[in-house]
Amino acid sequence: MHQFMIGLYGGFDEEKYKRDFRKGFYGIEACLFDKEEDISRLAFESKRNNFQIGIHFPFRKGDSRLRDALFLSEEEWVRQDAYDYIQPELDALMEIQPEYILFHYPKPAILDDRVSWKNWRFSNQREYVYESEYPLTEFVEKSEQLFEWLNSKGNEYLFTPVLEFDALNRYVYEGNFLESLLVRYPNIKLCLDTGRLHMQEKIDPYIDARKVLKKYAKYAKNVHLWNMRITDAFEYNHHPALPDCNPEDGWAPIEDYLNIIKSENPDITIMFVHRSDWITDEQLEACYQWVDSIMKPKKILLPAGES
Repeated sequence: MHQFMIGLYGGFDEEKYKRDFRKGFYGIEACLFDKEEDISRLAFESKRNNFQIGIHFPFRKGDSRLRDALFLSEEEWVRQDAYDYIQPELDALMEIQPEYILFHYPKPAILDDRVSWKNWRFSNQREYVYESEYPLTEFVEKSEQLFEWLNSKGNEYLFTPVLEFDALNRYVYEGNFLESLLVRYPNIKLCLDTGRLHMQEKIDPYIDARKVLKKYAKYAKNVHLWNMRITDAFEYNHHPALPDCNPEDGWAPIEDYLNIIKSENPDITIMFVHRSDWITDEQLEACYQWVDSIMKPKKILLPAGES
């Protein structure tokens, strides 16, 4: 199969690991572990079955801070706290040698004032700021600092820094500054989230999810793959991507998304961020097989007599 990963969030879930993981999968993304025995189990299985470990920050549960590090805050003490929040985790994580560490970006999210964000999931008002209160010059300056710091830490601790898109504004989907940073710092990669892009396109008339994928897929390390249905209601958050989830019924156009991504970055890793407990074993296998069939290189049929 294609380079597939599963997520283990909240600890090493033995049942999910045995049911969802397959021999030959690329790895596991881990987040919010709170037991040392779970961390040891993850490291043991990684070595035993020869798979990679990715970390969705924060790895360890229990800190009283917000889940996400607020790298782009306009307040200097908040930004410094974010970097101080991460440093001990970097030191501790070297024990399990993760291939990548993922952070949400931009954080705080910069919201377009023209859009209603009432259905977006924020746990705290500190997680976002409106575009009218956060000028482009701030975004440029704080992002420069973040990229320089992540690049340095990635080289020091031998991991790939990955930035997962949160809510996006025109600084990202219209401007070219972020793309210039990704060119200047090629060791820093992106994570593209299918559910978030689908959701934002439904509530934000100014964004085109397909254009975002076309623009940024080449810089991505992985895709967080999941689906949800959006009609008059927002339903089935983190539903598995199944072939019978029809976009005409409000589901994300997963096949379109993946074809765009494949055209720009055929070796990208697919991380299944879904509620596999909502579906049967047969449906889970159908999910894997369907996504694999989309991501496989298409065979070129030669005219008769050629080889």
